[in-house]
Amino acid sequence: MTDAELTRSQAYEESENLGRNTSDNPSMGEIIARRFSRRDLMRGALAVTAISATVSPLALATAEKARAETDASAFRFKEPAAGVDERHHVAEGYDADILIRWGDPVLPGAPAFDPKSQSAEAQAGQFGYNNDFLGYIPLPDAADPSAHGLLVVNHEYTNEELMFPGIPPQHTKDVRFKDMTKALVDIEMMAHGGSVIEVRKVDGKWQVVPDSKYARRITAETEMEITGPAAGAERMKTSYDAEGRRVRGMLNNCAGGITPWGTWLTCEENFNGYFWGKADGHPEEAALKRYGVPGNSYNWGQHYDRFDLAKEPNESNRFGWVVEIDPLDPTSVPKKRTAMGRFKHEGAANIVNKDGRFVVYQGDDERFDYVYKFVTEGRVDPADRAANMDLLDRGTLHVARYDADGTGEWLPLVFGEGPLTAANGFASQADVVIEARRAADLLGATKMDRPEDVEANPQTDKVYVILTNNTSRKTEQVDAANPRANNEFGHIIEMLPEGGDHAARKFTWEILVKCGDPSIADVGATFSSATSKDGWFGMPDNCAIDSEGRLWVSTDGMSEKSTGRADGLFAVDTEGAARGTSKLFFRCPAGAELCGPMPTPDLTTFFVAVQHPGDDGKDWSAFGRISTFDDPATRWPDFEDGMPPRPSIVAITKQGGGKIAG
Repeated sequence: MTDAELTRSQAYEESENLGRNTSDNPSMGEIIARRFSRRDLMRGALAVTAISATVSPLALATAEKARAETDASAFRFKEPAAGVDERHHVAEGYDADILIRWGDPVLPGAPAFDPKSQSAEAQAGQFGYNNDFLGYIPLPDAADPSAHGLLVVNHEYTNEELMFPGIPPQHTKDVRFKDMTKALVDIEMMAHGGSVIEVRKVDGKWQVVPDSKYARRITAETEMEITGPAAGAERMKTSYDAEGRRVRGMLNNCAGGITPWGTWLTCEENFNGYFWGKADGHPEEAALKRYGVPGNSYNWGQHYDRFDLAKEPNESNRFGWVVEIDPLDPTSVPKKRTAMGRFKHEGAANIVNKDGRFVVYQGDDERFDYVYKFVTEGRVDPADRAANMDLLDRGTLHVARYDADGTGEWLPLVFGEGPLTAANGFASQADVVIEARRAADLLGATKMDRPEDVEANPQTDKVYVILTNNTSRKTEQVDAANPRANNEFGHIIEMLPEGGDHAARKFTWEILVKCGDPSIADVGATFSSATSKDGWFGMPDNCAIDSEGRLWVSTDGMSEKSTGRADGLFAVDTEGAARGTSKLFFRCPAGAELCGPMPTPDLTTFFVAVQHPGDDGKDWSAFGRISTFDDPATRWPDFEDGMPPRPSIVAITKQGGGKIAG
């Protein structure tokens, strides 16, 4: 598509297709090619076709059994049909109820949503736009912890053409934000950030508790503290904050995590797009370009100096971090935890290691970038919440190298060790974490196919790395056993830390599934043959491990044009005869992405986030044009004249009660 045919979010996605990693580190495709050589294939060590080359040995050994024993799946439900239309669909026997929508009141006294009369003041008290990560935190005094708690929600970005009447896409070269006034920018800034809402299950249905004492809106203007090794560094100082220890707001918060002590880890992803100007001639030109700064995807820099690179040269260094927030204290100051590194964080899924140290897995969501983990220096104290509140300020950040023999190593990003020295431009650990990408380049990390969510299974200690796609992979990087050139559909890697120790340097790895339509041989998908025509998916994005240790995967990027189906939530078997089997559980309306899958502890509810409904109108033949506020591809979830499509949280429950998919 040309620039004029893309919405802002689609153009943003295309800009991330480029990949900004110019290192000569090997890509994941090259590693897989080395691991599974042509000679091995010819000997039949893995399979008789290249398509099956990246299926795990266990999956191959049990393929026939899986075909014969389809009941071996850990998931029990009847799939909805795959496809695209203006509504959502859920498995038979389940209800999917709208819990809260963009513009609904969050703070006491906030007005009802009026799409034709929006203001920054109103939006600051209302549910923000494009809900992504969801976290559920049971309230300490709840009689039933799975029926009364807090939902914490990221608001990633805004779509001006779907939010505001009479506003076409603004990012295009011929428009260049001519309609985006300061008043509209102010609304966008208040629609970013996050929300904390109190929720309760009443007579089997979830509802938001009005006027809750926990209710909170975090925006692009909320005061935050900078902590860890980058706090106070020269590169973090601005005219607003001469000490480099305070910053306003968080940007493009995508996935995240919940800690065992009940705090919310929310992750800044594509922060580069909010900065305005040019990197050429900037004192940190190379460092800026490694992150794609400035992206010029928003015009905030026309109205606010802090987003103009020429006026505030250090401001962009203050974004791209994991932010820790205490939802139980609405007066608490969010903290950007710089020890965990600066990059385009997709998430911060975590696990308490067997020795008590806290381990956080992170993906850097761009083509050819890396998988990271952070291991705390201190240990979690389950009896003392206060003792854990600054645990994330001290520890070791690592980046993954995947080796050809199916093993791998976590490489520490520590100032003074290996190439991370003054000779290579690092004067301190602050420089290492601010330029985590370049540090990882020098260490020889493995270039991945857009790593997004990374989740650890506490029951098996296996770690799942979700790799969305990489359409920039070239043919010359591929051989018979390598993931695909122009990898449109992505894949999922399964890792196992040495000895079940998540702090260990060594791990083993294999591919769980290669995604896409398994009925098309050239695609090379490797789902189990028990996967139905409705059950396969492409473009995996987020994932969740439920309380029974089962893997759920949500997708971002499927459409009628790309796959013949909308995005959704899929249940994926990882063990036994059914390993590699996928089943569709929830299907989004046209144009929407499925985010934040979050089950309650008792597995009787699955909260999901439906983001940017109606966004890809041109890719849906029934609509065939760019979707706007005035002419949307769908009016989900309200379906009322004059009401635009609204990103929303959906609560999924089983009719008559009981566990999801049990």
